[in-house]
Amino acid sequence: MIKTPTTDPNTGSPKEHAPRHQPPKLFEPAIMRRAAVDALLKLNPRLVARNPVMFVVLVGAAVSTYFFFHDLVAKGDALFSGQISLWLWFTVLFANFAEAMAEGRGKAQAESLRKARSTMQARKLGPDGREERVPAPALNKGDLVVCEAGDMIPADGDVIEGIASVDESAITGESAPVIRESGGDRSAVTGGTRVLSDRIVVRVTQEPGTSFLDRMIALVEGAERQKTPNEIALSILLSGLTIVFMFATVTLLPYAQYAVSAQGKGAVPSIPVLTSLLVCLIPTTIGGLLSAIGIAGMDRVMQQNVLAMSGRAVEAAGDVSTLLLDKTGTITLGNRQATAFVPAPGVTEAELADAAQLSSLADETPEGRSIVVLAKEAYGIRERDVASLQGDFVEFSATTRMSGVNVGDRQVRKGAADSVRRFVQDHGGTVPSQVQDSVDRIAREGGTPLVVAENGRVLGVVQLKDIVKGGMKQRFSTLREMGIKTVMITGDNPLTAAAIAAEAGVDDFLAEATPENKLAYIRQEQAGGRLVAMTGDGTNDAPALAQADVGVAMNTGTQAAKEAGNMVDLDSNPTKLIEVVEIGKQLLITRGALTTFSIANDVAKYFAIIPAMFVVTYPELQRLNFLSNPRSAVLAAVIFNALIIVALIPLALRGVRYRPQSAAAVLRKNLLVYGLFGILIPFPCIWLIDRILVLLRLA
Repeated sequence: MIKTPTTDPNTGSPKEHAPRHQPPKLFEPAIMRRAAVDALLKLNPRLVARNPVMFVVLVGAAVSTYFFFHDLVAKGDALFSGQISLWLWFTVLFANFAEAMAEGRGKAQAESLRKARSTMQARKLGPDGREERVPAPALNKGDLVVCEAGDMIPADGDVIEGIASVDESAITGESAPVIRESGGDRSAVTGGTRVLSDRIVVRVTQEPGTSFLDRMIALVEGAERQKTPNEIALSILLSGLTIVFMFATVTLLPYAQYAVSAQGKGAVPSIPVLTSLLVCLIPTTIGGLLSAIGIAGMDRVMQQNVLAMSGRAVEAAGDVSTLLLDKTGTITLGNRQATAFVPAPGVTEAELADAAQLSSLADETPEGRSIVVLAKEAYGIRERDVASLQGDFVEFSATTRMSGVNVGDRQVRKGAADSVRRFVQDHGGTVPSQVQDSVDRIAREGGTPLVVAENGRVLGVVQLKDIVKGGMKQRFSTLREMGIKTVMITGDNPLTAAAIAAEAGVDDFLAEATPENKLAYIRQEQAGGRLVAMTGDGTNDAPALAQADVGVAMNTGTQAAKEAGNMVDLDSNPTKLIEVVEIGKQLLITRGALTTFSIANDVAKYFAIIPAMFVVTYPELQRLNFLSNPRSAVLAAVIFNALIIVALIPLALRGVRYRPQSAAAVLRKNLLVYGLFGILIPFPCIWLIDRILVLLRLA
């Protein structure tokens, strides 16, 4: 299997993993078979009534079916009315099929999750430390369970003892195992994942029936999907257009009766013909695909391993105009790294590097390890064996703000400038002005200066710097082109924050951020009419996540953060927020494009049908007529109206290809591409169907 490098969201360091599980194919046979059955079940009038446009089509199909049976008994034109009723039923079925296909992709995942939940057993620890086997659904919050290699983790919880490699592919789709251990930010585990090695004890944090498995199953299968605000607004618009065309079609009957009697030729359209005309004129294309577009948008978010609590959250992501991003782990790699040695006067860089590495040998922090690596890579100073030095290592403490080592008469220290200054002065030395200048310069540039000294002599400064992730500046530039303002949130002082913000290319920053600051900033943006999105993982992020229009909580974060956000990233990758925003915009763009196409289609069908219907009564219309006769014109338009829904299902499910553009550019594209094609496509298609019907003597 080919492995591809990526970045570990917990450490920011490169790793290798197997490719992510692929989502179900768009037209997978099993999903299509299930969707075909569901499409029939969705013919229930109470279900169809949720979509006013398709409910009108359903009523029209029922009326046409009545006239079909009437023509059979009265020996009328049953072939014509029967074909109309059949294709009207197909129109409703195709719309139901599109929705069922969108739902089916999620149901396939939910089915495997349900099986995992129903068969899962837990090894519960009793008060006396003895284990007992209990069904996973019987666990309560606070229970302790033991999981060893090969065991399924029975419930959401926190590791309180041990460390283990865990396969989370059933939930996240990620094939590479992850490390979960007690303490720190990697203690959260998810029910339904499998332990691959070692032994852990997990404290259950979920209430019965509220696990991620339960919530995912409910979201993709059990719960009824609520319409989003934009979807409701569009449904109202489509309902209004339907009412207008209903009025126009109803008034067409007395007008046709008057015209035929006045001209003395032609025929008054029958009820099935008027019903067909109504169905062809109302926006059935977007009406039939509207629900599928929304469901498919949520499915695309889930394919990114983000659990959206509602379609409203996905839609809001598409309208976001302000993006709040944590500096650490999102914009930067997560840990400051040593980037340069700045020696004091009379000291060589190699001498400074040697002392800095020596003082960092017992420093297990990422910063300390980066100093050891930089000294080795830049000056060939190989890492010494700690035991062979027989030194007395001084650990870092908040009181001294220094760490180091005592080897014989050598006392080497590294730490904050003020702390090292006091250490040097206590040993009878002074800090050169050039060193203080280096400290001030590094701080102005957004770095962290660590001064290194040996006894009473200052050797120089180690520069630690936040490393901005590759490509972030380009991504922020793209977001700016889309009209999205990016804001970096950091606990750094304003001077440091300004330097990193300039390097990363964000539009604004919030320095020395506290929960109150974040909340106030979000409210300020919302008061200006902007929608705000942010990520977070801690309890201190919960108020801001709850206030934000789109709050993405990390799966490895606290329970408070998960409950406050309206999305949870199962990969715990803070940069995922950018992908979520792009998916939301793709959802809105797809809906807008197909709405434009549908309305343009309706205009084209009108100019195709009306001349053919009244050409006998008004021969002047022959100049606009390109169809064989009124019957074939109506039937061809009805068939096209049904088939175009099927043709657009792949586009509705995949979404219109997303390219970062301004709202004005998207509007122009919709009008020029989907509007123009929406007008042009019906004419040749209806003409072709008309010729086939005449050739087969069906009209």
